[in-house]
Amino acid sequence: MIGQGRSRGRAEAWRPWIATGRRPALVWPQGLTDFARRAAQRVQEWAVAEVAPGRLVPWLAIAFGCGTIIYFAAEREPWATAVLLGATVLAAILCRHRPFAFPTAVGIAALAGGFATATVKREIIAHPVLSAPVWNAELAGFVEAREERERSDRIVVRLERSAGARLSEKLERVRVSVRKGTAPPVGSFIEFKARLSPPLEPLRPGGYDFARDMYFQRLGASGFVLGAIRTVEAPHAAGLRLRYAAFVEGMREAIDKRIRTILPGDRERLFRP
Repeated sequence: MIGQGRSRGRAEAWRPWIATGRRPALVWPQGLTDFARRAAQRVQEWAVAEVAPGRLVPWLAIAFGCGTIIYFAAEREPWATAVLLGATVLAAILCRHRPFAFPTAVGIAALAGGFATATVKREIIAHPVLSAPVWNAELAGFVEAREERERSDRIVVRLERSAGARLSEKLERVRVSVRKGTAPPVGSFIEFKARLSPPLEPLRPGGYDFARDMYFQRLGASGFVLGAIRTVEAPHAAGLRLRYAAFVEGMREAIDKRIRTILPGDRERLFRP
């Protein structure tokens, strides 16, 4: 009885021919016109079946992704993405009472949204990238991030000044390695000399792309510090984002010192990456 009750409550696929007990016979179209008419009728039935229960909503994400793909396939940098997005959104609002035009307009708006998002993202992260290695580059800027490693430390510096014999690009952010234990705190303004290299391309086809990841991290070059790092007075106050990063780094340092003080063991290597 329990199994019978479950089978009766189970949802089944809708098939109109079940009521008659006979599967419809396969009829070939009489010509190209008949084939086109039947194909259009079948597509309309499928569209109605998809729209009725709201199944078109997941397709918005697919349309958004297709818009991003179209951006990367474009030969030139698009300039009218905001106009296109606004026009498609306006068309979707105007067609909101039409059962067929509204889903179509919303899909096109999602397509334009993915296209516009890729364009805006590109404008946000666009920055100069070093094209050739540079020796003895004189750099100065704020420390944005610090990373303690096993053999050396790394810092990310937002540059305020940069000079070098072969340094033609005005870099914004660089990541350099320093000697172990010499990384300055986050938020400090430093001056140093460094050897800079362009972002490393993949070593083999399909390999890890350091240049791509560094570009999306807004890093224009990497390298290592030559000599000592000098902490000097900043030419202007640090921004809100940098002050927040310094506050978070201070909390992490306080928690780290507390853990090393309480827990026994090797305090120099405890919780080191």
